[in-house]
Amino acid sequence: MPDPATVTGVYLITGIQAAGKSTVAQALAERLPRSVHVRGDVFRRFVIGGRAEMSPEPGAEALEQLRLRYRLAAGVADDYAAFGFTVVLQDVVLGPMLPYLIGRIRTRPLRVVVLAPRPDVVADREARRAKRAYGAYTVADLDAGLRRDTPLLGLWLDNSDLTVDRTVDEILDRAAPFEPDPLG
Repeated sequence: MPDPATVTGVYLITGIQAAGKSTVAQALAERLPRSVHVRGDVFRRFVIGGRAEMSPEPGAEALEQLRLRYRLAAGVADDYAAFGFTVVLQDVVLGPMLPYLIGRIRTRPLRVVVLAPRPDVVADREARRAKRAYGAYTVADLDAGLRRDTPLLGLWLDNSDLTVDRTVDEILDRAAPFEPDPLG
């Protein structure tokens, strides 16, 4: 395992709702000596009037707001990194939006981690937590979309049977710096 004191750059942690992103991102940030945990969803919640929520068939405004959210998150991550922090950026980033967000993060090294627990584990986690993330979507819908539509970029980690600490160990051990393909 690399020495956490030498780890810098940005970690992008994604996955569907209840995959463990928030908990794992916070635990990862706590392992690093100079770190920031950026929760991408906060940029969605900043919009009070006129917010267009994502849905299975999102409209143009919802997609534009999602892209804005990702641009804001990337900019904040880059600014913190430029100030010497290791950034753990966590958000739901699926399908073609994953390369979109990756393309907006300038900081290197960039490590991309996709948490992909089994759908039954996600459904159980969702049932046990106070907040409800699933409305128009089902766990099966989002999991299928994750696995079908999201490019296989970075480290895909099935954290179904891992503790939070073990998941962080796996990320520190296995999440290699990611360099987007310059040809496309």
